[in-house]
Order: sequence, then structure tokens, then C-alpha cells
Amino acid sequence: MNRFILNQNRAPVYEALEEFRNARVVPFDVPGHKHGRGNPELTAFLGKQCVEVDVNSMKPLDNLCHPISVIKEAEELAADAFGAANAFFMVGGTTSAVQSMVLSVTKAGDEIILPRNVHRSVINALVLNGAIPVYVNPDVEPNLGISLGMRREDVERAVREHPKARAILVNNPTYYGICSDLKAIVELAHQNGMYCLADEAHGTHFYFGEDMPISAMAAGADMAAVSMHKSGGSLTQSSLLLLGEGIDPGYVRQIINLTQTTSGSYLLMSSLDISRRNLALRGRQVFAHVADLARYAREEINFVGGFYAFGDELINGNSVYAFDTTKLSVHTLDVGLAGIEVYDLLRDEYDIQIEFGDIGNILAYISMGDRMPELERLISALAEIRRRFERDKVGLLSQEYIEPQVVMSPQQAFYAEKESLPLEETRGRVSSEFVMCYPPGIPVLAPGEVITDKVIEYINYAKEKGCSMTGPQDETISRLNVLVH
Repeated sequence: MNRFILNQNRAPVYEALEEFRNARVVPFDVPGHKHGRGNPELTAFLGKQCVEVDVNSMKPLDNLCHPISVIKEAEELAADAFGAANAFFMVGGTTSAVQSMVLSVTKAGDEIILPRNVHRSVINALVLNGAIPVYVNPDVEPNLGISLGMRREDVERAVREHPKARAILVNNPTYYGICSDLKAIVELAHQNGMYCLADEAHGTHFYFGEDMPISAMAAGADMAAVSMHKSGGSLTQSSLLLLGEGIDPGYVRQIINLTQTTSGSYLLMSSLDISRRNLALRGRQVFAHVADLARYAREEINFVGGFYAFGDELINGNSVYAFDTTKLSVHTLDVGLAGIEVYDLLRDEYDIQIEFGDIGNILAYISMGDRMPELERLISALAEIRRRFERDKVGLLSQEYIEPQVVMSPQQAFYAEKESLPLEETRGRVSSEFVMCYPPGIPVLAPGEVITDKVIEYINYAKEKGCSMTGPQDETISRLNVLVH
């Protein structure tokens, strides 16, 4: 049965761009490459078809900052497809969508309840507006060392202790595919006069696949940030911000326009438009195939042994309320290798690029573009890595999540008077900056948190193993900025 109200065969931005291309308009506006003629090397690299529609806002093509025609129609189609009251095209990635969510419902001094294993974009928003985080430390899976979802009782306790908090933010799912009991958390938030926000950077397929964890809009959440470019097939940096009923779309648009570009890319917007149409028309079949591929890969990797591709056997009805079966997350420590070491071996020895490796796990992102031959190649490579490189796991760190000691708001710490110290001399001091492995972009250390022995050990270990670490002013991460006593 078709659940859509609008004609999902339409793609208004794409259609308008095709009309524009065929009209052969003479450009005396930006961009300066003038349909690619002024930059032949770029045109040769990207293709004439691409650069011809890299254009500026104009009446026939609408304006992302204040859409009244084709972009507005495209956003209405996206809202219909995702079961939202409103949808916004975001060309600053899901980072921009997440920040817009947080900035829309909180201001300086407001509290927001959230898990500590959030993407840095959430804490960045708190640096910008001065809201105060109330962290719900996630449960940790002891064998895998990964953080899980938020337990219902922990969220309930945070709500009791912070009754004036403005919102609760939930990861749906985490990078590893773990889902909290989103519907229960939404109900708890609304019963206590709070908003519920969902970071669905990795959950686009929840809206279209069958037998998937519940999506934020279906659960009744107030806002959700959705990375269409991850599992939805659109171009990198294109995302959606979805609103539920009761959120003022005009105000949210004002918030978005505080930070989003006034020169929205039509390449990104048309990719959102075309990808939404594809998902609305074919998403069910597409994601059934993706889930089948991931399921097959998990079984084969576990048959190889040593590696552990975990799945819905982790479900416990609370901190792992559901599991995203499209995620191919693999624990590596039992073959004596850190996740980042397996990541490097796959790339350097086998020409296979996976999404990320951390200290204990890897994630191979399975999507609509994958085929069985490539999956077989990944499985064979892991079997060969085990045969060639397996060693004793003694000395390997196993814990991904470090419980933070928060003593100050992110904004206060970020803008406070600070000094730079060698990493080993920062023990016991309060950080004024972030440290994280990227991906996944979850801070090991955030502004306002105490630098502990565990934090220093983790940073040194991650650097030694070759993790891509970002955040501090010092690019070598041999020094950190800390608050002046």
C-alpha cells in the first residue's frame, strides 16, 4: 500500500535544472567558471554534464535560504517521503542539521540531556550557544568495548534530576548500529515537556526498509538529522533536517540560515531530490538487498573465526533495544589486531577501503552500491589477514568509551583563558578543546572535561596504532590546550 500523499515520481529541482540546461541561458552571474568554459581542466575532470548545472540561485531555480517554488516543492516531497511535517535540504552535511536541531530548541544556560557518545557536531552546537549538556553515560558492552544505547532508567533519572531540561537527544543508531528505545524516550520527553531530537546520520534506511529499527519520525520525535549521503545515495555533504508536528518551520529556517551558506549547491540539492525519489519508489527493495548482503557477510566472517561480526544477538531490550542489520561491524581484538590495524591492512595490502577502524573494531559500510563479488573479496581478505597476521592479543586496549569527568560547560571551557602544555603534563587539568578519532568523530575529550590517566593512555595508544586523530590546535596532538588555573 502506498503511504505517500504527494507524487513521489516528481523531482522538482532536477526537473528545473534540466529545463535550465536546455534553455541555453547566457550567464552573467556566478559561479565564475560559466558552465565550465572558464575552467577546462575542472570540466574535463568532473564532466560537462556536472559543471553545467553548478549554478547560482535565480528565479527559475528558487533560493535555498527562502524557497518559494522548486526547492520548496522538493522539500515538501521529502517531508512526505519521510513521514515528517516539514523537511529542509541541508548542504552543510548532517553536522549542519544536528547543530540546527540543537540551536532551535536550546539557548544559553538551557540544559539538554544526551549520551556522551555523540558526534562532535552536537557538542560544537553547545559551544556556539552556551547550552549545558547533561550526559547520560551509555552502557558499555564489556567484550566489545563499545558504547551502547541509553538505558531507559538512566534517561528517567536524568529527567528527574534535571526537570527543566529543554530536550533529550538520541543517537538512532550509533555508528555500530546500536539503537536505544527511541519510542519510550520520546514519550518520556513529551510527558515532561521536553523535545526529543534524533541524530539519524546513519539511519536514512530506517524510513524505507522493512524489519528495521523504528525511525525518529515514526517514533514521534520532534526533529531528526538524516545523512542522505550515507545510506541514501546522495552526494557527500547533502542531508535532510526533518521536523515533527508542533515545531515552527519558519523559526527553524531562521536558525538554519544563521550558519548555512547563502550559495546552496544545486549539485547537492538535485542529488537530494533524485535520491529521495529513488528511495520513495524503490527503497524497500534496495534496503532488503542491503540487509541480505550484510547478513551474509556477518555469517561468513564469523565462520572464518577470530573476527566477530556482531549483530542482533546483542539485543537486550534496553541499552540495545534494536540493531541495524545493515551494519557490518566487526570486532578484531581476538586476532590480536586493533581495528585501525585491520583497516590499514585492508587498504594497503588488499586495496579495500572500509569506513573506519578504531582500537577494537572496524566498520565496513554496506549500501545500495555494493555487490556480492566485492563483498566476497572483503571476506576473503579478512580470512587471509587472520592467517597472515594473527597474534596474541596481550597489551591491546579494549575499551572504546571513557566515562568523562565534566566540570564546566563546553562554551565556557572553549572560550576560557588557556595555556598549551605537553600531553603528559595535562593530567588533572581541564581541557579547552576536543580530541577524537575521525571517523567516527565521537570525542575522547571535549571542552570542559578533566584530562585523566585513561584519556592520556587512550590518546597515546590511538596515535601509536595510527588512528586519524583530530581536534586540538596542535596537529601532532603532543600538546593540549588546558584552562589556566
